[in-house]
Amino acid sequence: MDMAVGVIIGGAFSGIVTSLTDNFINPVLNVLTGGKIYSLEDVAGFASSFLSAVVNFIIMAFILFCLMKAINKLVNLSKPEEKPAAPTTKVCPFCQSKISIKATRCPHCTSVLEENVAEEK
Repeated sequence: MDMAVGVIIGGAFSGIVTSLTDNFINPVLNVLTGGKIYSLEDVAGFASSFLSAVVNFIIMAFILFCLMKAINKLVNLSKPEEKPAAPTTKVCPFCQSKISIKATRCPHCTSVLEENVAEEK
């Protein structure tokens, strides 16, 4: 799907490049090389044609954005939610360092952890 979006956006962007070349670069080169002289109406036509190509590109990009957003939402609806993993560490109440959840004695301060001793009895 991503490749299809890339091809479509590339094609729409090539329309902007073609319009820029035909409506701005070629007329400037013609004037600089002594070719055709353009009137104000010609320049306005060039600008409106280029603006039209830009608007077409923006509309196409917005439609593809909305389409991809909807497709991604549908794909995410079908995926099951993942449950968070059980914790593997806890904090020593004496020295506040992280230790294994199964520890009965803190490896940092060597304190006996009372909750584990009470559970074993």
